[in-house]
Amino acid sequence: MLNLLETYSVLPARDLARARRFYKDVLGMEPVEERLEGLLYRTPKGAAILVYETDNAGSAANTAIGFDTDDIDAEVAVLRGRGVEFEEYDFAELKTENGIATTKEDRAAWFKDTEGNIICVSQTVASDQGEAREREGTANSTVSD
Repeated sequence: MLNLLETYSVLPARDLARARRFYKDVLGMEPVEERLEGLLYRTPKGAAILVYETDNAGSAANTAIGFDTDDIDAEVAVLRGRGVEFEEYDFAELKTENGIATTKEDRAAWFKDTEGNIICVSQTVASDQGEAREREGTANSTVSD
């Protein structure tokens, strides 16, 4: 059944070449495969992302994909240095400050890719999660010291 299968994300792009440049130049990602239906990316931990061309790109008003990090401040700084502008939200249950929202479990920041997809970068701040990652040696950041 599906509960035993790996999942993958599918992101629409109005202009696949433009999306490819953004994912390479801004996010540092290269496709591992060019398919008839689009570009297939894989994260270092094996998650798959398929970016495909369609006129419907950018029509969703929700988060399309999320990236988990152990250092959101560093990730946000690097992305800002590459020209990314973070969304600012002011909802009753969620408010960002300098692009980052903080809850008792998470810190998160959202931005849009060139195709209008909303991308989230988040960090779990619950102490037991961070400690468990350190013990397991599964630190999760693209930023080096």
